[in-house]
Amino acid sequence: MLTSAHITTAVTAALLEDAPWGDITVETLIPAKATASATLVAREAGVLSGMDVFAAAFRLTDARVEVERHAGDGDVFRPGQTLATVTGPARSVLTAERVALNFAQRMCGIATLTRRYVDAVAHTDARITDTRKTTPGLRAFERHAVASGGGRNHRFSLSDAVMAKDNHLAVLVQQSGLGLTEAPLTEALLAARARLGHTTHVEVEVDRLDQIAPVLAAGVDTIMLDNFSLAELREGVDLIAGRATVEASGGVTLDSVAAIAETGVDVISVGALTHSAPAVDLGLDMTVDVAPEIVTSARAGA
Repeated sequence: MLTSAHITTAVTAALLEDAPWGDITVETLIPAKATASATLVAREAGVLSGMDVFAAAFRLTDARVEVERHAGDGDVFRPGQTLATVTGPARSVLTAERVALNFAQRMCGIATLTRRYVDAVAHTDARITDTRKTTPGLRAFERHAVASGGGRNHRFSLSDAVMAKDNHLAVLVQQSGLGLTEAPLTEALLAARARLGHTTHVEVEVDRLDQIAPVLAAGVDTIMLDNFSLAELREGVDLIAGRATVEASGGVTLDSVAAIAETGVDVISVGALTHSAPAVDLGLDMTVDVAPEIVTSARAGA
């Protein structure tokens, strides 16, 4: 969940990074009393996300800057559409411009790509989810953008759920001498689950069909079928037969996602939503108004 604390912390850091000792360009060139009006305009079609973040970049730079929104997160926009209007002291608007656009373009890019995946599987019951392949420090922002695009969020962090992947199982096997298809694996998973609270979700990743039975016998909540072929996915869904949520993962693309969804899986996790989404082209078209007294003074000086 993207909270005001997340936004304040990240945007403040971004503004400090961009202007650590102030903006010497505006301080040199722009009169202190000048005001500006700017419009956030879409240069291409997309899905909107990050409007709270966009507004925060201006607010945290100067509380006098006002942002009027003309669309909300999750809305589809067209090229040339005005998404927001910004008004306030020109120096502050110009200083915050790039940070505001960087967040908005990135988040809109993720939302737009997510919507394409969601639309591709709309004829099925499969849900599109993100992964932990996010930009360090910006996970809440990128997860919010996925939700804006109609996707679902996977576990937010390592603290949220048990998710035993191939490396976890490899260590478990090495330490215990178990085989992944043997009954002792079921016992090990059952023992692990007994140490958890009743509300904790347990997911286990498998990469072969013969691993499903011992994992399923442990009563896990979700089984991830990793890098399975379409035929193997269909067989895996049949083997699990509704006794656990079935997640497909690994190498999912826009070209392959519909066929994966049609195998009957419940969830398709897509790392590309956050690690490979291109930014959407947005622009801030600005008009700077100079206060009358500044114009009078300039003429007198001439």
